[in-house]
Amino acid sequence: MAADVPAHGDVAPVASPPPVAAEIFGEQLPAAVRYAEHLATTGVERGLIGPRETERLWERHILNCAVVKEVVPEGARVVDLGSGAGLPGIPLALARPDLHVVLVEPLARRVDWLDEVVEDLDLPIQVQRGRAEETEVRRRWEGADVVTARAVAPLARLAGWALPLLRRGGRLVAVKGASAEQEVARDAVAVRKAGGGDATVVRCGEGLVEVPSTVVLVERATAPRAGRPDRRRGHRS
Repeated sequence: MAADVPAHGDVAPVASPPPVAAEIFGEQLPAAVRYAEHLATTGVERGLIGPRETERLWERHILNCAVVKEVVPEGARVVDLGSGAGLPGIPLALARPDLHVVLVEPLARRVDWLDEVVEDLDLPIQVQRGRAEETEVRRRWEGADVVTARAVAPLARLAGWALPLLRRGGRLVAVKGASAEQEVARDAVAVRKAGGGDATVVRCGEGLVEVPSTVVLVERATAPRAGRPDRRRGHRS
């Protein structure tokens, strides 16, 4: 597939990377800059990113996702659910070249965009069209070390989709907002029924980025309990 990429002379206004980006991405900083250009041009044109987001792509989106690398084990197999514009999967892969990343996205137009961006950045990332609860996706990607998600669903539903993809002892890494602790308390029973252990809330990027990322971690402890209703139907990530 020929990559439909932005020409450097036609890139929409996007802020230069902050100095900390060099520390986070290292040798991959040029690719991270190129990714920001994709987001600001074709990402906006195709509705993956709002036009007002271009001025804060680095802090709000790219760095917010990249610092999650702090809670991902070395060499991990990572499945990114509802990847959308590649968040957090692409920044994570750029910041951690040792990872094996798969982007799972149900919408064809987003999958096409992800394929083009991954090809242009020459990243060893696989893109899968589908939903976490689909048999094909589960059979192909189950046994993952880490499942990531950002703004996909409340924790109860997310755990039901993500935990079956993990090996026992694997980790759900969900990028959340300010209400993460309340969500953890509210959904604790549902998370345990889905096979998860106690959820914890951590801050990634403290002392590095201006606003640390709030992340919920859930380890897969057991198989889901039998006999519970399948609330995953109707997933529209």
